[in-house]
Amino acid sequence: MSEDSTAGDALSGASVLPGAAIVGLEAEDAPAALRALTARLREIGAVTESFGAAVLLREQRQPTGLPTLVPAAIPHTDPEHVLTPGLAIAIPRDPVAFGEIGSSGERTIWAELIVMLVLSDAHSQLTALQDLVARLQEPDGVRELLAATDDADLERRAREWLAE
Repeated sequence: MSEDSTAGDALSGASVLPGAAIVGLEAEDAPAALRALTARLREIGAVTESFGAAVLLREQRQPTGLPTLVPAAIPHTDPEHVLTPGLAIAIPRDPVAFGEIGSSGERTIWAELIVMLVLSDAHSQLTALQDLVARLQEPDGVRELLAATDDADLERRAREWLAE
């Protein structure tokens, strides 16, 4: 399988965007993590300038922390802020507090993995979310991701994980 967008066809056509993987992300809270991921996405030209504010607002209104065996977060926002669809992925240096999905933020999840959806089609977003939540229920695959040693290694591992 090639290293382009075909690598993630198992997840509604989404793949890790080249350069959008971060190992050892330093962030004291969810907004800082989202700003760091957004900055990387802006650097590679995948999102509009408005993406960062939109994803922060969306996370504030509808938290995305998942209480999976390996706690994770799946931040995302509306498609109009996306230039190049795909995913960004980060392993924080230390777990980051995200509000738990469905809790309006009153419950906290300490995310060890952050997978940001950067999708340009609203319909595919729901399917991608469902697919990703299912994958995050598989602890062996997630632990394989968490073993990444650097950004390029994480990008490679994430592409393989998504292609399974």
